[in-house]
Amino acid sequence: MKTALTCLAAAAVLAAAPAWADDVLAKHKCTTCHDVAKKKMGPTWKEIAARASDADIRAALQKGVKGKYGKAAMPAQPKAVADADAIVKAIKALK
Repeated sequence: MKTALTCLAAAAVLAAAPAWADDVLAKHKCTTCHDVAKKKMGPTWKEIAARASDADIRAALQKGVKGKYGKAAMPAQPKAVADADAIVKAIKALK
């Protein structure tokens, strides 16, 4: 039952998110380690949106993050920095 509710909640979030949000996150392969509601190697976007400021997300893309969300570190994402504003907007839209 809990899994069904989680799937429904994730579907509702995805339905509410604009298509461009998924596009920009997929473009930079963010979906490899992150998901809207399911923890993968990195934290969920809902968790990031709730805990991180826009500046924190931009800094994570530029410098990487270690120890803020667990043991797994995120390396800097230099190719994604050019789309930092769109990535921040996309993550915040998934909140």
